[in-house]
Amino acid sequence: MLNAKITGIASYVPDYILDNDELSQMVDTTDEWITTRVGIKERRILKKNVGSSYMGIKAVNKLLEETGTNPDDVDLLICPTSNPDYRFPSTASIISHACGLEKKCYAFDIQAACAGFLVGLYNGSAYIKAGLYKKVIVVTAEKMSSMTNYQDRATCPLFGDGAGAVLLEPTEEHEGIIDGIFHINGEGFEFLHYKAGGSAHPASHATVDAGEHFLYQEGRSVYRHAVIDMVTSSQDVIRRNGLSVKDIDWFVPHQANLRIIEAVGARLGLPEEKVLVNIQHRGNTSAATIPICIDEYKHLIKKGDKLILTAFGAGFTWGAIYLIWSI
Repeated sequence: MLNAKITGIASYVPDYILDNDELSQMVDTTDEWITTRVGIKERRILKKNVGSSYMGIKAVNKLLEETGTNPDDVDLLICPTSNPDYRFPSTASIISHACGLEKKCYAFDIQAACAGFLVGLYNGSAYIKAGLYKKVIVVTAEKMSSMTNYQDRATCPLFGDGAGAVLLEPTEEHEGIIDGIFHINGEGFEFLHYKAGGSAHPASHATVDAGEHFLYQEGRSVYRHAVIDMVTSSQDVIRRNGLSVKDIDWFVPHQANLRIIEAVGARLGLPEEKVLVNIQHRGNTSAATIPICIDEYKHLIKKGDKLILTAFGAGFTWGAIYLIWSI
């Protein structure tokens, strides 16, 4: 049976480091307050006057180089992002053009908030399993600093900028993207959204003056739902594939908040050494957290290792993927 496997992974983060000490000069907070509550010490910020595509281009070019992939051979590029360069055209079209993929490559964006990488990965694997494409790139690029209010001490310590990309190709072996489970609950809208700038509430002087062009989050409600939903979706995909927690080699959760990650790992009964974490020095890069994290730990992951990926984001949208590493 035809399946889709990851044959390459790459990531990019900006050079500029915004640490907690500098942040405490910008807003009423301290390193101790941030570290205690969310476990983040620093995050990377894209200081250039460019969009998310800048980082996506960097990640894709690195992926092409490291895998020896000819840009002319890429069939499809999917870009999950909550921070597109423009409302239109798609950020995917900008990345594909800059990376020279347009000979036969189609490209489109996905909006699934922090769960975007998992949704894009599962979509990309479906195209390959259907026999439609042979080389699919999923690239997440998130300039979270563009929607962060640096006067809001509750949210500004959380977010960083970055991009991650994977190459998917067909396989007939029992490896790659094995299974995925996804859910959505629109009742979560009130707890996590971006208030203005869309067709429901267009940008105006009034919306700018009211500070409505930043991410809005009610942290306690998001925390509670994130923990419960990432735990249950992970348990469901593990159970559905006849596995136990002991069978899992690596668990890669969305890097939203260290306390959320710790709570999810504990409820699943996972040893700490099996949970991959990089939020301390990357912050929450939305859909890009999982590929960036995997890329930074890929030296530890062996061919045949079993991974569970899980994420939760605005919508509310969440899910989990079971994959067998193939590199």
